[in-house]
Amino acid sequence: MIEIYTTPDCIYCHALMNWLDKQDIKYKEIDATGTDITSVPLTKIKKGKTVIAEISGFDRPAIKKALKELD
Repeated sequence: MIEIYTTPDCIYCHALMNWLDKQDIKYKEIDATGTDITSVPLTKIKKGKTVIAEISGFDRPAIKKALKELD
C-alpha cells in the first residue's frame, strides 16, 4: 500500500501522482493540510501495517527501490 501526503498547491505532489498514474501504480492520497507534516509530498510505502519506507519529496529512485520490496 502506498500513501501520499499532499497539499493542494504542491507541484511536486501532483508530479509524483502523475508519475505513479503513468506507471499504473495505485496509491491513496491524503491531504496533509492542517497536520504536523512539514514536507510534502511524503510517501509512505507499507507492507501490511509495517512501514517499509517513508520518503520525503519526489525521489523516484528511492520510491522505485521501496516498491521492489513489496514484490
